Amino acid sequence: MLTEAHGVPIGLAIDGANRHDSKLVKATLQSIPVKRPKANKQNPQGMCLDKGYDYDSVRDLVREFGYTAHIKARGEEAQAIKRQAGFKARRWVVERTHSWMNRFRRILTRWEKKPENYLALIHFVCAIITYRCTGLFG
Repeated sequence: MLTEAHGVPIGLAIDGANRHDSKLVKATLQSIPVKRPKANKQNPQGMCLDKGYDYDSVRDLVREFGYTAHIKARGEEAQAIKRQAGFKARRWVVERTHSWMNRFRRILTRWEKKPENYLALIHFVCAIITYRCTGLFG
């Protein structure tokens, strides 16, 4: 699972492919190294999640970490786009970052046997993506 702000990865957790994403929420939120400002009514902090995270336990955990969970059911965003002019989906940023990560062939297929080695490669890829997002490449 990947946590990000404006397309820049800020936290991640890895596990086997047969493990449901909702089981990685706590590990991912704990992996965020950046200190966040306190959420308040003027500055709420939301977390956009898809239907796979639509569980009360996930909502409680996200609330415990100070986020407001935005979880839409499958097809609900498509209906909102049709109904409201100018409505934009929130999840595309995560999908875009996953696409950027898939450009690194070394992590596209996991060849590393040790999770520490794979996690190091994922961190390296996230560092490259973050560096590119800063615009320092030109």
